[in-house]
Amino acid sequence: MGNAPVVIVTGGTRGIGLGIAECLAKEGAKLVLCGRRSAEDVQPVVEKLEAMGAEVAYVIADVSSADDRKKLIDETIERFGRLNVLINNAGVAPNVRADVLDASEESFDRLMNINLKGPYFLTQAAANCMVEQKQKDPSFEGRIVNVGSISAEVASVNRGDYCLTKAGIGMATKLWAVRLAEFDIDVFEIRPGVIATDMTGGVKEKYDAMFENGLTLQKRWGTPEDVGKVAAAMVRGDMPYATGQVVTVDGGLMMHRL
Repeated sequence: MGNAPVVIVTGGTRGIGLGIAECLAKEGAKLVLCGRRSAEDVQPVVEKLEAMGAEVAYVIADVSSADDRKKLIDETIERFGRLNVLINNAGVAPNVRADVLDASEESFDRLMNINLKGPYFLTQAAANCMVEQKQKDPSFEGRIVNVGSISAEVASVNRGDYCLTKAGIGMATKLWAVRLAEFDIDVFEIRPGVIATDMTGGVKEKYDAMFENGLTLQKRWGTPEDVGKVAAAMVRGDMPYATGQVVTVDGGLMMHRL
């Protein structure tokens, strides 16, 4: 992209989202981060990213809320005048890991609203904004990146609701890639494996042992930076002629082997 891209990163102040934001900040992107924490709470993160070279705006927004999704797009345009990239990263795990025989509808609805409905309709809003920009300026470049999970394919029976949301994101990637191709708006998906974040902190010992026993080809935890570097390549346009593609960042966990 000629000018520094304006990039929304949902959930961009911690975990994988922050890893993505840091990689983009190093390249001078204009970042709009959203989350549910107060501006005061995330100020150290904002200052760190600004010190790395980014212009940063923080918007308090819950992606499961239609009003908040509109506010996020509106404030991005108000601050920077355009929107080039949406990175759908925000997501939650179940509050309680429950067997699918016992899991609650309350947990199901919560995860569907935040992990699937939220990014689906935020993509709709961002895509319409990008299409409008493309129609005014044929040189405009837009992209959408979904952060999914290997849980789109790997069944975890103690968090079925999470797996279903990530499988839905996989289809959403295809749907938006097909629909937006006529406007030259690329749509990609990153599927992280086991990444060291606060979300996986509670299962550290379990996975430490699994890595040692050959869970992955590369015997280590993934990092938010691993995901961030792939996202940065997508934002830069380093994956031309590849819209709709899924890049699995899992250290080889999903590789079939005997």
